[in-house]
Amino acid sequence: MQIFEHFFSNKMHFFYIFLLISFFFTTFAADFDIVCPIVRRKITILVCILYSVLCTPAFAQVSSAGRSVFSFMSLPTSARLNALGGSNVSLSDGDISMGMCNPALLNPATHQTLQLNFSYYLPGTMFGSVLYGHNFGRASFEKSATANDEAPDKPNYFAVGLHYLDYGHMQYADQDGNLTGGTFGARDILIDVMYARQLHPMFKVGVTLKPVYSIYEAYSSFALGADVGAHFQTLDSTFHMGLVLANIGWQLKGFYSQEGGSNHEMLPLNLQLGLTYRVKHAPLRFHLQIHNMQTWYLNYEWTSLDKSPTTGDIIPHDVKWYDMMFRHTIWSLEIVPKSEKFYLALSYNHRRRAELNLIDQRSLAGFSLGAGVRIKQVRIAFAISQLTKSNFSYQAGLTLDINSLLK
Repeated sequence: MQIFEHFFSNKMHFFYIFLLISFFFTTFAADFDIVCPIVRRKITILVCILYSVLCTPAFAQVSSAGRSVFSFMSLPTSARLNALGGSNVSLSDGDISMGMCNPALLNPATHQTLQLNFSYYLPGTMFGSVLYGHNFGRASFEKSATANDEAPDKPNYFAVGLHYLDYGHMQYADQDGNLTGGTFGARDILIDVMYARQLHPMFKVGVTLKPVYSIYEAYSSFALGADVGAHFQTLDSTFHMGLVLANIGWQLKGFYSQEGGSNHEMLPLNLQLGLTYRVKHAPLRFHLQIHNMQTWYLNYEWTSLDKSPTTGDIIPHDVKWYDMMFRHTIWSLEIVPKSEKFYLALSYNHRRRAELNLIDQRSLAGFSLGAGVRIKQVRIAFAISQLTKSNFSYQAGLTLDINSLLK
């Protein structure tokens, strides 16, 4: 057991596992006619670039839990994502909200799609998102797809999204907790400008530019970040694989100043790998998401000793290696018929459960459940997840196919 703990305690060892998975598809997949040589070369180049970036001194010390600003960027932006455990970087099925996790997941079905999402989060707080997609242009490999030299698809995918979190109104108080009168607000705003390019019928790449702005009473901050992602899928769409390096960037204006200027902090960097497999002869789709691969430790630092309310014994907070490993994963199951007119989703996020589950109390923290239905050009989605024993988060979404509605 100590051998495993020593191996996984090094963050680069965790990245080596990702390299083995990636090189399987880039090296051996050609023997099974899964990936053509051109696509294999492009995936290999992308893997090497990410490996070289993550091995540089700039990424030698990656911020751990609770040590980065704008943590709201990790919240699920749609009901579908909430039902899938909070994040999905591999599924490209026309849901435009997937592009906010990985821009390479935009596809022809996101053209002229408008999506609205709203969530009742913690009491007094709420967050939501608005997204719109538009495709344009065509790629060289598609120009000869038809006899009249017209491409069937538009392989340049573009989308823009707005994500906000409102913390509600809070009352002013002094250092002793005495109310002094008056209220103030706090909110976070994120804009996603997404672009994806179809390089091959089975391979896409994408990039997102994301300005972030927060204002808490009289304190404000502005940051600029970016996402870089790639997506691969088989021609029959039974297997999807996605890779994204999200939230690359820093604050341009910090919340507070220090000697020599304002304090600049990193965005919550997140390297994610996603795998999706759909069973050919059953309405089942499985998802595995591996997140925060750039670091190993995801637990918060404990600054005090806690005692059990029943026995009085000191509660140890050391996280076992297998527990830490599963905190990097999100497991999801979807029931989706071939017509894809509805879906049912169930997911488990072990990190969320480890952080929100209360001692000596049972809860469903870490589990999410959701459903969606498509009625002609309208899609409706709903998801529910438990945060604490007495608090649930509800999220609803509405997607409109503007192009079809205007015909």
